[in-house]
Amino acid sequence: MTEPLTSTGTTPESSAAAVDGLPQERRLVTELPGPRSRELTARRQRVVAGGVSSMLPVYVQRAGGGIIEDVDGNRLIDLGSGIAVTSVGNSAPAVVAGVTEQVAAFTHTCFMIAPYEGYVQVCEELAALTPGSHAKKTALFNSGAEAVENAIKVARHATGRTAVIAFDHAYHGRTSLTMALTAKNMPYKQGFGPFPADVYRVPGSYPYRDGLDGAAAAARAIDMINVQVGAQNVAAVIIEPIQGEGGFIEPAPGFLPAIVEWARANGALFIADEVQTGFCRTGDWFASDAEGVVPDLVTMAKGIAGGLPLAAVTGRAELMDAVHPGGLGGTYGGNPVACAAALGAIETMREQDLRGAAHRIEEQMVRRLREMQAVHPEIGDIRGRGGMIAVELIDPDGAQGPQTPNPVLTGALARACHAEGVVVLTAGTWGNVLRFLPPLVISPELLDEGLDVLSGALDRLTAATA
Repeated sequence: MTEPLTSTGTTPESSAAAVDGLPQERRLVTELPGPRSRELTARRQRVVAGGVSSMLPVYVQRAGGGIIEDVDGNRLIDLGSGIAVTSVGNSAPAVVAGVTEQVAAFTHTCFMIAPYEGYVQVCEELAALTPGSHAKKTALFNSGAEAVENAIKVARHATGRTAVIAFDHAYHGRTSLTMALTAKNMPYKQGFGPFPADVYRVPGSYPYRDGLDGAAAAARAIDMINVQVGAQNVAAVIIEPIQGEGGFIEPAPGFLPAIVEWARANGALFIADEVQTGFCRTGDWFASDAEGVVPDLVTMAKGIAGGLPLAAVTGRAELMDAVHPGGLGGTYGGNPVACAAALGAIETMREQDLRGAAHRIEEQMVRRLREMQAVHPEIGDIRGRGGMIAVELIDPDGAQGPQTPNPVLTGALARACHAEGVVVLTAGTWGNVLRFLPPLVISPELLDEGLDVLSGALDRLTAATA
């Protein structure tokens, strides 16, 4: 029997360059999902809640660099990083070494009961890395949603106010309060209300669709806050510097600084939700850095710890200290193993210059995507920064005009890429955005191959509907 060929025309025994022991090549030896993955899906359906979904039902047995290998031996190019989590790869040596050493020492004591150095070290790193030179303090948690909730707690306690301003197209999490902050109903909010009060939504900046410059978009938002909420009532304004689930919406230059200026002038706090944009993802340590924005509070998670659950709120020291002792915390917050992973991930980011790597990914991706856009008017917009790039797909002849969202093409394109062994993600308020979050350690060759698959799939799908 002839051995199945890989995407590069070699056999599965090819000696392609390996990262963490895993060859960096796409290889399909079964259909996707394969027989072993289908067996696991059958088991899953008996015991896993139906509300927990998976985009691609292939079950992973190992991953590293820019490759995910499934239980059937297929190797897929990873352009999703577990939603911006594994920026340093899935098994970065510094993360593995730190975690292994910590597990051998102890796995948990609860920092609120008997503290440990790793928690303090992570807080020291975050004080140095987050925007601004002011005195900062940090509290550690488990997830991005938990960080956001606690940032709101700090803001309300420190200001003595209750109103919180969020923006159109926002995504901040799946807990009760963060669902209130999140804009999109399905699948995040449907049937889960009522939601907490004193959360207000205003328009943000969406240059592709609103055509406004940063100053005009900010003026629109500020007017609505002043008229409908009252500046004197606002505890905090929270925004993702580049909106993630909303479709990688990058606000027009000047929008964020204008919102910060308004907040400072009116005694409200500015919270930057950097859960998805943080830790070199956009080519800076934090996306706020691009315009010199200095938040009062920063929320972090995802890329912070190489895949282990850890989150943080870092803020001005006087704000973080405004909360009474015992008012912040949690049993697992700042778990010692997760802290060790974070220290290893930050070390990897520095030593491998992953900020620079993000810029190289942006240049490569935008160049290739613009080549596709030149022949495919269905690509309405290309946007994002660093290793956080998206295309918004449209129907130029659609019923809503030349920018009509095209979720049908978006879904078909994602499925076509998945079938050929390339993991891509969808996003956007209308489900018409294809987003790319490759590991920042991915090789240029592997990234190019993933884009080749995308280009070929787009050619076929648009030809079929021409």
